[in-house]
Amino acid sequence: MSCYENLVMKTQMNYSRHYSTYASGGTAVVLSKQKPLSYEEQIQEFVRRVQEAECIVVGGASGLSAAGGGDFYYSDTPSFREHFGKFADKYGFKGAFSGMMHRFSTRNEHWGYVATFLNTTQNAPIREPYLDLDRILQGKDFHILTTNQDTQFVKIYQEEKVSEIQGDHRFFQCSQCCRDETWDAVQPVADMIAAMGAGTMVPDELIPRCPHCGAEMFPWVRGYGNFLQGKKYEEEYEKISKYIQKNKDRKILLIELGVGRMTPMFIQEPFWELTNSLKDAYYISVNSEYQFLPEFIEDKGIAILGDIGTVLKDLRKAKEESAFV
Repeated sequence: MSCYENLVMKTQMNYSRHYSTYASGGTAVVLSKQKPLSYEEQIQEFVRRVQEAECIVVGGASGLSAAGGGDFYYSDTPSFREHFGKFADKYGFKGAFSGMMHRFSTRNEHWGYVATFLNTTQNAPIREPYLDLDRILQGKDFHILTTNQDTQFVKIYQEEKVSEIQGDHRFFQCSQCCRDETWDAVQPVADMIAAMGAGTMVPDELIPRCPHCGAEMFPWVRGYGNFLQGKKYEEEYEKISKYIQKNKDRKILLIELGVGRMTPMFIQEPFWELTNSLKDAYYISVNSEYQFLPEFIEDKGIAILGDIGTVLKDLRKAKEESAFV
């Protein structure tokens, strides 16, 4: 097991022990009681830490995509209506995940919805917060760790710079995990969308099936069934683990963006542990709902409470202005 996966396993156990605390929006970790810096001071400190860092690890979670308009997962937003309107009108769904959990009466309509879901993310433009983040990272040695499955980061960076530890909407797996393989999902999704047209069903012959056992395929993502934790999964963890091992003695900046209370074990708490254990590590989080800074790293980090899109835009501007000072 790679070093980062080991960290995740440990924090998952903590999450399980204190599930009710996390489910109610809290954390089991004792938080700092220090008064936070002002917003302007936080931005200036953020800029300084980026400039001084010898390497950076970015942990991008759902809040990052939501800040750029990818906010259709949990609620009945305008973007949800734009992409899923025909299903919302027919079934009363109030967010994209509601449809993913729905038991459709036919597999044809089930796949009509899955194809719509995947098509929405596969073909989404690069969202503005990601573009601002890219400008912030320019000229730096960095690696991206993400729980997002929406392909935003891999639209900007080469695969070796991104660790997608929760899966990727561009791939299918066997729903029964009969083989340790993944297959392209982009072309099959395009074919299903074209065949479905204005309707909600795809024809039988386009329902993707495993070439080995004949079972239906399913997106290679955690959250809906038998997530394949095989070779590809281990490779994603290996990338972030190797980067951390290679840079553990350097001045490393850990940036956490948009972690919610459902998945603190994949980015947030491992970043806290790394900040504590690595001598020259520093931690910065940005979150629109939670301002969590553990007491045990209160002198090695800051937590910014604010809209992620706004913070990254302000940070980009401040960084670019500082370059001319």
